[in-house]
Amino acid sequence: MPSATTTTSPLAGRTPARAPRTPSPGLFLTLLAVCSAVTAANIYLAAPLLSLMARDFGSTPSALAWIASVAQLGYAVGLLFFAPLGDSVNRRRLVAGLTLVTALALAASALAPGAGILAVAVFVASAATVVPQLLVPLVAERAPAERRARHVAAVIAGLFTGIVGARVLGGLAGQAFGWRWVFAGAAVLTLALGLATAFVLPSRRSREGSLFSGLAALPSVLRSSPELWRACVRQAGMFGAWSALWTSLAVLLTGPAYGLSTATAGLFGLFGLTASAVAPLAGGLVDRFGAGRVVRSAYLVAAVSVPLFRLGGHTLGALFAAAVAIHAALVASHVANQTLALTSTSTPATANTAYVVAGFAGGAAASALAGAAYGHFGWDGVCAVAGLWLLLGWGVSAVRR
Repeated sequence: MPSATTTTSPLAGRTPARAPRTPSPGLFLTLLAVCSAVTAANIYLAAPLLSLMARDFGSTPSALAWIASVAQLGYAVGLLFFAPLGDSVNRRRLVAGLTLVTALALAASALAPGAGILAVAVFVASAATVVPQLLVPLVAERAPAERRARHVAAVIAGLFTGIVGARVLGGLAGQAFGWRWVFAGAAVLTLALGLATAFVLPSRRSREGSLFSGLAALPSVLRSSPELWRACVRQAGMFGAWSALWTSLAVLLTGPAYGLSTATAGLFGLFGLTASAVAPLAGGLVDRFGAGRVVRSAYLVAAVSVPLFRLGGHTLGALFAAAVAIHAALVASHVANQTLALTSTSTPATANTAYVVAGFAGGAAASALAGAAYGHFGWDGVCAVAGLWLLLGWGVSAVRR
């Protein structure tokens, strides 16, 4: 029985606010991986639907190809402005808010009367669809140190599965139901999974500081962490090599060398599933042997894939082997480098933003150079760009200690 001197709390007698129940670690991780898959798919929905959109708008697929680029631009803007907020605001509210914006923008895309409004809606949806890059730092924070890379790899596997699913299943669903229903279905899935994920996320108070202090801190975070800088440069080199080869592959397959149809060439996107299978294995290797050894091995595999891709210019079997090798190298490098980036500073969301933007910039630059190289030197020029990017990524990061 309390004494007369006991201070009675002003909240005594009130029912405390019920915190959301946190599911078991396995279920929690699965939910985050599925949410990442569905959310990441939104960035790539437009690409396989361009011909259907063109028919609806009375245009040509080539005239609407810029809409797919708008989605990439929106994602880059979202990474810069929204991903660093994971360090400074309540992550549960941030995920819920971005989910609502994404779902509304996808619904607007489904109802768009013309290409202009569709482009604006796609841009907004892509900018708000950075939820996976908010979830990865959370997973790294909550995971046991000895299993951190494996937990990060699970979310990365979901992300890659969503990218492949958007390219392959998006086109098939569009043919069956129409492109507008694909966007509408994506809106429903995004809303359901995003809000379910936000509900189970741990809540925390916002840190002091300006809303975009994480964005302003990016340069200083990079300068103060050599490990983060090295991870950024190496992933920029790896992602650049992959992007140079993968963005030019459709031109090779549908050109005189093979003469495949666009639909058949698109099935090469299924090799992206290699990433989903390799990610858990890569996570286990990082936890056991360290990120550095896994990145070195990934670069060796990627280096072997470049001459295989060159041979694949006229030998389909070599192209199959090269596609598997480059995807395995990309995801193994990604798991290792991102785990390193997330654990190298006290601001994981800001560090993750620097890492993802660096990889995105490396990929965009290599893709642009590969397009010009293909026009002047053919497929050999593309392979040369990929080899150069691998050399730069490893060489520049190895020089600075």
